[in-house]
Amino acid sequence: MAYYPVFLDTTNKKVLVIGGGNVGLEKTTGLVNADVPQITVISPDLRPELEQWRDEGRLQHLAREYQDGDMVGYDWIMIATDDGAANAAIRKEGRRRAIWVNAADDPANCDFILPSVVRKGTMTIAISTGGGSPAMARRVREELTDYFTEDFEALAELLAEVRRELKQRGVLRYVPQQTWQDAIDGPLRALLAQRRWGQAKARLYSRLGPNVLPSEGALTRPAAQQEPAEAAI
Repeated sequence: MAYYPVFLDTTNKKVLVIGGGNVGLEKTTGLVNADVPQITVISPDLRPELEQWRDEGRLQHLAREYQDGDMVGYDWIMIATDDGAANAAIRKEGRRRAIWVNAADDPANCDFILPSVVRKGTMTIAISTGGGSPAMARRVREELTDYFTEDFEALAELLAEVRRELKQRGVLRYVPQQTWQDAIDGPLRALLAQRRWGQAKARLYSRLGPNVLPSEGALTRPAAQQEPAEAAI
């Protein structure tokens, strides 16, 4: 089976999780990390972590088993139980109501599968083996988590900020994709690792070419991003 990878906009989305155990916690954690604003968990019982999120108002809880029609009004459904017959029935209902369903560890009853995810600030990396080997996807995720250090997060923020500025000034078209790639060099990352945001931003602009250089004031850093003061001599 072939899958088409996408990232879904979670704005104003409503998601239903069926199951409040370990798998339900895993699926709900992913939804919370993706800033899904409306999460409902249907389960007679909840893991303590889910109870805490319920008490904090981060999710709603229906303390019972799933009933036909519960999915109405939701954008997609996450089944976190090991009941194959129930999964099949809920998936069938989802198709009838044109609502996407994901069943944990049960690809046959899924309209979509979930990748293993690495998050570093605004950067999100998804890894999937098409449902064939979750263990392999987890191993790759763990290795990538070790590889992507904090300077990658700062680099992603800097590139997004400069790209946004170029777009606002109407000069983004003057920077070829290869120029962006060439600009992401070792010295740039070293400046970010040293928290020298202003110098890093100035270097990035200089590497993007003379057609896009901003005014001198545009490189002023917010107070939170000021470079560390040099040691007194």
